[in-house]
Amino acid sequence: MISLLSKLFIKNRGDYSDTAVRRAYGMLCGIVGISLNVFLFALKLIAGTLSGAISVTADAFNNLSDAGSSVITLIGFKLAGQKPDTEHPFGHGRMEYISGLIVSMIIIVVGFELARTSFDKITSPEPTEFSYLTVGILTVSILVKLYMSLYNTRIGKKITSAAMKATATDSLSDCVATAVVLICTVLSGFTTVNLDAYCGLAVSLFIMYAGLHAAIETISPLLGEPPSKEFVEKIEKIVMSHDDIQGIHDLVVHDYGPGRMMISLHAEVPSSSDILYMHDIIDNIERELRDTLSCDAVIHMDPIDTDDDTVNELRHTVSEIVASIDSTMTIHDFRIVKGASHTNLIFDMVVPFSVKIPENELKQHVCDKIGKLGNYYAVISIDKSLIK
Repeated sequence: MISLLSKLFIKNRGDYSDTAVRRAYGMLCGIVGISLNVFLFALKLIAGTLSGAISVTADAFNNLSDAGSSVITLIGFKLAGQKPDTEHPFGHGRMEYISGLIVSMIIIVVGFELARTSFDKITSPEPTEFSYLTVGILTVSILVKLYMSLYNTRIGKKITSAAMKATATDSLSDCVATAVVLICTVLSGFTTVNLDAYCGLAVSLFIMYAGLHAAIETISPLLGEPPSKEFVEKIEKIVMSHDDIQGIHDLVVHDYGPGRMMISLHAEVPSSSDILYMHDIIDNIERELRDTLSCDAVIHMDPIDTDDDTVNELRHTVSEIVASIDSTMTIHDFRIVKGASHTNLIFDMVVPFSVKIPENELKQHVCDKIGKLGNYYAVISIDKSLIK
């Protein structure tokens, strides 16, 4: 159904990097989600009322909350698509993350309310009535929710949407929850045990877990998570494809929402190169990053001495010393300043957060090893890696 509707209402539907296309997919999936959830709510409410099963009625209101979640997702995509303005120069893309977080919170609240109602029925049991109509409605609900999970997952991956992934998780949890309700409904016709209430309690715990998992996934980009390894590799491949670039470091990626990435990095260039020529190369790289990865890039040129054999040899030796302490550590901005009594080796040492050795100890360890090379003194600045 989503494929058919996208053909009818979305132009350039295959260009998932286009902000307008992303917004159109998000709004389409939101409208379909609202319609299907309201439909399932009505069916389950009828079934729950007729059978007196608290688990079925609670599952119905779970679908109603899902409809509300879809409304929030719809609003989130609408707001996220607004153009940058004076107060929000980087756009409103993070509204999509916020809407996904709100959806997660609703899931958790619904799970808690379902747990409370189920617990009340455990302490004060009420009889339920087996009905083939209820079984049929629950079966239809499972199939519909499975379809919703599949299309939200598929579209969410294509347009890289945290909100849609949260909705897909919710739909999948609903499938499991409704399946448990269905099993208990069938078994209740053959036993006097109060399965309905215990089933409702189990479903509520599963729903709260799914909501918590979805919340964690949406909170992470809001707090500022590192870019994916694949994205970093794409950046490195584009920058290093230019022969004049000797290396890159200090890569920072700012995520202002899907399709709104800003990156900055330092590119090492030969100090002997013509500055106007290198400036033109850097401009070309920035345009290539923007056109290929849909991100705004700012590149700082770091001139390094590539023609002095002594400098190159010492740079290589110091790099090996640093890597011998921890293979994830690197150096950059290496230069030599000769003095009357000693020679300073000045460089930045990149220490990932995974390295737990205190910075003072790291510096001292490297300084001691460099001191054994000759009359050298190390001047070290510590950098923290902002990528994985």
